[in-house]
Amino acid sequence: MALIDVDHASLTFRIRQQSGLTLKEFLVRRLFKQTRNPYLEVKALQDVSFKVEQGERLGVIGHNGAGKSTLLRLLAGIYPPTAGRCSVEGKISSLFDISVGFEPEASGWENIALRGYLQGETPTTVRAKVQEIADFSELGEFLDMPVRFYSSGMKVRLAFSIATSIEPEILLIDEVLSAGDLNFQQKAGARMRDMMSRAKLMVMVSHDLDSIAAVCDRVLWMDHGRMRRLGKPDRLVNAYRRSVEKAQAAQSSESSEPSEPDPSREVA
Repeated sequence: MALIDVDHASLTFRIRQQSGLTLKEFLVRRLFKQTRNPYLEVKALQDVSFKVEQGERLGVIGHNGAGKSTLLRLLAGIYPPTAGRCSVEGKISSLFDISVGFEPEASGWENIALRGYLQGETPTTVRAKVQEIADFSELGEFLDMPVRFYSSGMKVRLAFSIATSIEPEILLIDEVLSAGDLNFQQKAGARMRDMMSRAKLMVMVSHDLDSIAAVCDRVLWMDHGRMRRLGKPDRLVNAYRRSVEKAQAAQSSESSEPSEPDPSREVA
């Protein structure tokens, strides 16, 4: 049974503020007993709690930097929580950063096998899918070439073809994928819709609020790493839109306010 259970999960990154010290800087700090913390703590997620059960589709919305993509990577197991708990039961299929991690000196065929193994496939299942993946990518003889010669669009097409060849159980999607020309994008869109319909459970991050409202059963609104609201799609999407419009109106009002006259520039 597919299940996601996040219980008061927080994630804090420690970022080094300064590179290695010179001998002079080290001696000066030791002499004056300076104890400046060399790390900056970034609270990416704070006290997040929710459940997603089998059959549900959860949409995640929020401004840039709200913690949406970080939350998805927490669910995928890329980042462990620094506090709280994140439990995921079921096989995870993630669709984000799909074009990262190719072996540049290996051919397209070899990368199909390598990426397949990383997604949990076996040599037997990879052999059964390899031709279908190749056909869907429409890369033809380019599959015989090392991937380092591929354009960025070709890499995305191959990555998308491999990533969407799996049988989804828990599907994690970060934004709408753009792959190749218009014809390929239409084909990719149809394949995505098919995957989404077959997934036992799905969490989808997107700025496309209409898609979120149409596809998802519930919506999670993230704001500066915290959960702001969790509820029905229509209500949450409309509330988020009003919040964005209000913020934009306030920003526009501030920028249009006349500045105070500078007495030094007045003409007598």
